[in-house]
Amino acid sequence: MKDIQKNYTMLCDYYELTMGNGYFQSGIGDRIVYFDMFYRDNPDNGGYAIAAGLEQVIEYINDLHFTDEDIAFLRSKGCFCEAFLNYLKDFRFEGDIWAVPEGTVVFPNEPLMTVRAPAIQAQFIETYVLMMINHQSLIATKASRLTRAAKGRAISEFGSRRAQGADAAILGARAAYIGGVGATACAIVDRDFGVPATGTMAHSWVQMFDTEYDAFRTYCEIYPKNATLLIDTFNVVESGVPNAIRAFNEVLRPQGITRCAVRIDSGDITYLTKKVRKMLDEAGWTECRIVVSNSLDEYIIRELIRQGAEIDAFGVGERLITAKSDPVFGGVYKVCAVEHEDGTVEPKIKISENVGKITTPHYKKVYRLRDRKTGKAEADLLCVFDEVVDDTQPIVLFDPHHTWKRKTLTDYTATELLVPIFQNGKQVYTLPTIHEIRAHCAEEIEGMWDEVRRFTNPHNYYVDLSQKLWDIKHSMIAEHRKQV
Repeated sequence: MKDIQKNYTMLCDYYELTMGNGYFQSGIGDRIVYFDMFYRDNPDNGGYAIAAGLEQVIEYINDLHFTDEDIAFLRSKGCFCEAFLNYLKDFRFEGDIWAVPEGTVVFPNEPLMTVRAPAIQAQFIETYVLMMINHQSLIATKASRLTRAAKGRAISEFGSRRAQGADAAILGARAAYIGGVGATACAIVDRDFGVPATGTMAHSWVQMFDTEYDAFRTYCEIYPKNATLLIDTFNVVESGVPNAIRAFNEVLRPQGITRCAVRIDSGDITYLTKKVRKMLDEAGWTECRIVVSNSLDEYIIRELIRQGAEIDAFGVGERLITAKSDPVFGGVYKVCAVEHEDGTVEPKIKISENVGKITTPHYKKVYRLRDRKTGKAEADLLCVFDEVVDDTQPIVLFDPHHTWKRKTLTDYTATELLVPIFQNGKQVYTLPTIHEIRAHCAEEIEGMWDEVRRFTNPHNYYVDLSQKLWDIKHSMIAEHRKQV
C-alpha cells in the first residue's frame, strides 16, 4: 500500500495518554513489559479465525510520532506534566514485536501478537493494534466462510456503500481478499493493494435509456469483452433475459465473443437462475455466466447451492463488509509479564470472577503441531518463552480445563507461529504481497480438518498449555486466592 498520508498517532484511547503520563511521573515508564494481543471467541460460533491487519500495524509503528500540534493539544488539557510532553517530542517505538503472519488460521486465547517494550510505548499502541487486527481478522474470517460455502464459485466483495466509513470499506476489502474473495467493487483497493476490481452496471444504467434493450445493446457495444447485464430492473424472465440474448446476438456474436454474463439482484434466486440458465442455453449462450447478489451470506449461499441454483458467481455486500451476523471480533490486549533489570521475566496474570477473562501469564511461544503424514493441524501449544518443543520426541497434550483428557502425538511437526516483526524498534519482517498472504491463507485453511471448518457445531480445536505454563498459571491463581 502507499505510505500513510495521515498521522494516526493520536488515534488512541485517552487512557493510554493518562497512563503514560502516570508511568512517566511514577518512574516506571521505561520498565520493560510484555503484552499479548489475543481474542476469546471465534466469530459466528465458528471453529477458527483468520489473522489479518498486521501490515497496517507495521505502517503505524514505523510512522509513530507526535507533532507539535499534538503536543499543544495535550498541553491544553491541563493534566499532563511538561516533562512528559517533552518526552513525547522524541517519542518513537523502540521495542520488539512478534506476530502471527497475516492469513494464518488462529484460535481463541493464543497470542496473535506479543509486544515487548518500555511500558509507555507498549501501552500506547494498544488501540491501533486492536483496531486493525480486530477489524481485518473479522472480515477475513467471514470471507473465508463465504468462500468455502461457494464451493469453488467466484465471490466478489460488493460492500463499500454499506461499510462504516472509508477505512472500513478499503481495509475490509483488503481483508476479504485475504480470506478468499476473488475481487472487489472498490476501485481504490485495486489501485492501492492490487485486489482485482470488478463491476459493470447498476439499475440506473438501464433506467437512463428509452428501453431495456437499448441499455443492454449500448453496454455490449462499449464493453464487448466484459458484458455483464443486470437483468432484474423490470422482469427477469419476461424482459431481462430476452433483451440480454438479443443484445448478445446482435453485438457479441458477430465479433465471435461467447463469454458474457447476466446478473440478478432480487427475487427467488433459485427459481430465476434455473429459468435463466435454460433460456440462455436454448439460445446458444452456454458460456454466459450467471452472477447473483442481494444480501447474501454463507448460509444463504450454501442453501442456494443445495437447492440446485444455477449460479457461477456471487456478489456479497453488507453481510461481508460489516460481518453483520457477528460484527465484533473481541480481541484484547493484556499485560502478561514484566522484565526486571537483571533480565528475569516475571509473569503477570489477570484474575476475574468471569473465568473466561482469566489470562494466561508469561512471555510465551505458540507452536502449531501438525500430523506429519496428513499435514493437518492437531493442536496448538502455548509454552513459556524458554521452552523448546522437540518434534523428534513424543509429546503429551492435555486439555487445560479438563486435565485428565490427554493425547500423545508421535509422528508430528512443531512450528512456531509468532515471528519477529520489530527488534529494538526496527522492522525486521519483510512484508509479503497481498497475493502471497491470500495464498498462505488458502494453504492454512486446507491444513485444517473438515470438522474444524464446519459452520455449525465445529470441532473444538485445542489450544493447550505446556505443563510448565499450566503449573505457573494455576500456582498464581492459588496464590491470589490465599491473599483474598
